[in-house]
Amino acid sequence: MVEYYMRYYSTRNKIETFNFAAAALTGLAPDGGLFVPEEIPKYPDHVRTSLSSMDFTDIAMETIKPYVQDEISGSALSDIVMSAFTFSSPLVQAADRFTCELFHGPTAAFKDFGARFMARAFSYLRRGEDRPLRILVATSGDTGGAVADGFFNIEGIYVTVLYPKGRVTPLQEKQIAGLGGNISALAVEGSFDDCQRLVKAALADEDLKKRMSLSSANSINISRLIPQAVYYSAAAGRAFEGRVDPDGEATPRTSPKAGSFGFNSQTRLSGKPVTLCVPSGNFGNLTAGLYAMKMGAPIKQFAAATNINKTIPDYLDSGEYLAQISKATISNAMDVGAPSNFERMSAHFSWDEMKRIIFGVSVTDEETKETITRIAGDAGYILDPHSAVGWKGVDKLIADNKIAANETVGILCTAHPAKFAETVEPLIGKVPVPSSLSRAMDRTVNAKTIPADVSALIDFLNEIN
Repeated sequence: MVEYYMRYYSTRNKIETFNFAAAALTGLAPDGGLFVPEEIPKYPDHVRTSLSSMDFTDIAMETIKPYVQDEISGSALSDIVMSAFTFSSPLVQAADRFTCELFHGPTAAFKDFGARFMARAFSYLRRGEDRPLRILVATSGDTGGAVADGFFNIEGIYVTVLYPKGRVTPLQEKQIAGLGGNISALAVEGSFDDCQRLVKAALADEDLKKRMSLSSANSINISRLIPQAVYYSAAAGRAFEGRVDPDGEATPRTSPKAGSFGFNSQTRLSGKPVTLCVPSGNFGNLTAGLYAMKMGAPIKQFAAATNINKTIPDYLDSGEYLAQISKATISNAMDVGAPSNFERMSAHFSWDEMKRIIFGVSVTDEETKETITRIAGDAGYILDPHSAVGWKGVDKLIADNKIAANETVGILCTAHPAKFAETVEPLIGKVPVPSSLSRAMDRTVNAKTIPADVSALIDFLNEIN
């Protein structure tokens, strides 16, 4: 039997193909497009029917393996997975819903999953290389901290994180710009969209590429997106069988006995594909969910909940994509007016297909604050501003009869509320701080401020090269 190896192509050119190593280490396709797999593989039947009982690392192996098997051996992939995923994504109960907690990693945000896998995969793929690799990453908040932590002290790789000055929380800034070593930080006088534009422009600069090896660690990089599909399959598998996990060390309850109103998860969930609500900004997270769904995870549909930066909900309503200037909100990691991964979504799905499986909804800051207050009081569960957008988004979709009131619904909780204490604590009081965050609070910020001009980024890279 001939073994099949996955190939990748640009969203702008299906003719030229690349292997996983080239797609991952290049980051952005030569024509400026995003790499996508030529097909989304299916789980074998024995895996698909066992998702509820498999260990997280086993699900990770089965999810990632078909995308990388021509470049990363089974034993090497096992080593990478075991090193990267020293934490999981518990599916816990909160009121009449379920939360997939994605904040049990070292920076307490969902981006730990992709960033840690990517760092270790890059190290393996570049074994034997003498020329250092420079990673450029734009962040609206959590990506930068996760990438900085994931790549910290990885030999032969240097990371530069660009973040919008004054638009991240003090804790996020310490996570982004407080490590030093092989991690440098640039505070850009502009928005996240400006940071993303600078990264893309630098990656496309032919002169710069001749002088240094460059790549990206944003969700535009396929090697960060693929491992994010793992927690969707793990959550959906458990939800389908009516299984929930015990609280983890970082589960943000107002008290250990915070209630669920006698909610019977077994009756509600068993045998039903789940609807998952994804707080969305650059749409890499939701794209990973679409991959998991296509692979065979028991997911019925998605709710894409945005803040007032609602480019994709507007597209789902009208069929017309109109990028916007991003607006600052309290859910700052979602302040994206021109989401990069829309290009990837469009490569896989038509507008009609997206409308059938994705409900778009937007939430204001006031609605977000009200939701944080209400759920802490009624359910004893503390939401960060991004997860609160997801929760309120489901409320609105139920009110509009787009999601049935008795639907099996899970909210992806993308960050721990302690990362946003400035917003959350005035509403509900003190938030418990997980150990992963308490360690970061003592760091000192060391960042250089630059204008939102690609020449300033290039000058900086030339200085440190």
